[in-house]
Amino acid sequence: MNMFQVLDTVSEISTSGPCNGLDWVVSLIKNGLFPILQWGIPIILIVLGTLDLGKAVIASDEKQVKEAQGKLVKRLIYAVLVFFVVFIVNFIFSMIGNIAGDQATDMNDWRNCWNSVMIYNGIR
Repeated sequence: MNMFQVLDTVSEISTSGPCNGLDWVVSLIKNGLFPILQWGIPIILIVLGTLDLGKAVIASDEKQVKEAQGKLVKRLIYAVLVFFVVFIVNFIFSMIGNIAGDQATDMNDWRNCWNSVMIYNGIR
């Protein structure tokens, strides 16, 4: 995608859609921030824990190896927690209109906005 396609897509944003002109913000959060948090942070935690364990094994110190194993286990737990927290937040945002009921029209509008945003490929 080149710069002109991006500008054309941005100029097509209207305030009459389900997100009232905030499609790009919701898309940035849903398709940019959430995947980075959900996949990037756990990968970084696992890599750092593995590097710590590798350094301890190379040092051949049993005490350092035990400490590095403990750190690796903690980082694995944190990685799983980060992954599922982002999943749960995304699930809650997807279901928020159903939970609120039919009387909460603003909630349904938010759910429609959240669910209508597709992965950005120039197609809406």
